[in-house]
Amino acid sequence: MFDKVLIANRGVAAVRIARTLHRLGVAHVIVYSQADAQLPYVRDARESYCIGPGPARESYLDQDALLRVLAEAGCDAVHPGYGFLAENAGFARRVQAAGAAFVGPAPELVDLMGDKLNARRAMAAAGVPVLTASGPVAGDDDDLQAEAQAVGYPLLVKASAGGGGIGMRRVDAPEALAAAVNRTRALAARTFGDDTVYLERRLDAARHVEFQIIGARDGMVRALFERDCSVQRRHQKVIEESPAPRAARDRLHAMGERLAAALASMRYTSLGTVEMLMDSDGAFHFLETNTRLQVEHGVTEAITGIDLVEAQLRIAAGARLDEVLPQELGSSGHALELRVYAEDPDRFLPSTGTLECFRVPHGEGVRVDSALQTGAAVTPFYDPMLALVIVHGADRDDAIARALAALDDFEVRGVKTNIEFLRRVLQSPAFREARHHVNLATQPGALA
Repeated sequence: MFDKVLIANRGVAAVRIARTLHRLGVAHVIVYSQADAQLPYVRDARESYCIGPGPARESYLDQDALLRVLAEAGCDAVHPGYGFLAENAGFARRVQAAGAAFVGPAPELVDLMGDKLNARRAMAAAGVPVLTASGPVAGDDDDLQAEAQAVGYPLLVKASAGGGGIGMRRVDAPEALAAAVNRTRALAARTFGDDTVYLERRLDAARHVEFQIIGARDGMVRALFERDCSVQRRHQKVIEESPAPRAARDRLHAMGERLAAALASMRYTSLGTVEMLMDSDGAFHFLETNTRLQVEHGVTEAITGIDLVEAQLRIAAGARLDEVLPQELGSSGHALELRVYAEDPDRFLPSTGTLECFRVPHGEGVRVDSALQTGAAVTPFYDPMLALVIVHGADRDDAIARALAALDDFEVRGVKTNIEFLRRVLQSPAFREARHHVNLATQPGALA
């Protein structure tokens, strides 16, 4: 195991990684921006460094500042968490060049999977089913329309270097195509530094099912079951669960094995999540591969009992997969994760302010990951997540009941939250009967 780990992240991600490092007895270093200086985990840290002002580009995305801390603190590994630089191959290479380990896959795989078009080609070559899509689209209207006709309407305009649903636009008719492509291209250039966009066939009423994959340097890759992440707003996940309800276990198992084999052919190491769409016939279609710890990893931890952060660290330190995982993989019960955000619950717009009261739920089968407390400021600089609530029950109905009870015990004052929205989803017939899909939150009357 490593001697000292730099946590190159903030908030919930930093607290989660620090918890495992503390349990393992591994020293760790916290970095923070001026906007985060008063957060509890920063104040309580044994070793912490300020890396810049509030804006992420001047702090958590400042590679030079992070590498200076790496050297000054004498760390031998960097855990990037999720978001920020977690999937930045250039940063991973700079960490390795500085003589430290980057807790994640090889930079070449981060590069490959970070480009959605290249990732599609690689997965298709490995036998994974993909949706109909175009190559990179140009600005010529005739060519654009021809590409769209080949893909078929409705379709999505997507940024090749994108993530988190940023800039993704639905197009239902030819007359709306050019404007959508231009807007997505401009946003992709500003956000990702790459304006490459492509067109992909859109599946209506599909479910978003992702598979947790883990591999080690010994060449072994295994699937750790799946998560259903179909409840979304603005193409971003809000509720995740495992096992996926109303889905054939044999097909899920077969797809997990197929994806593990595909990544094994690429000599994949560390955690990875392969995101798929499942259509109404139960067929799977590849979306993307995330080469990092997922926000929703706690759902898999709850049903398997495996600490995925520890697994990441041990693999990065050179452990074989059979030294990290139990010989027999099994799952128990049902788990749900609810993302509690500071946001307007109707328009899904961020809400900022000071937390006049912040009380999180407790109880059997309830885990809350949060970096906040009463008096903390919710700033406009970062994702407005307040907490992750992970519940584990004997079955799905039990998990939903525990989730609703946890929401009832939440008390937040000072900012608006999406708690009532989460409650409406959990109580909706569509979710209760596992008839939900990626458009549930925007479907008129679905949450009535």
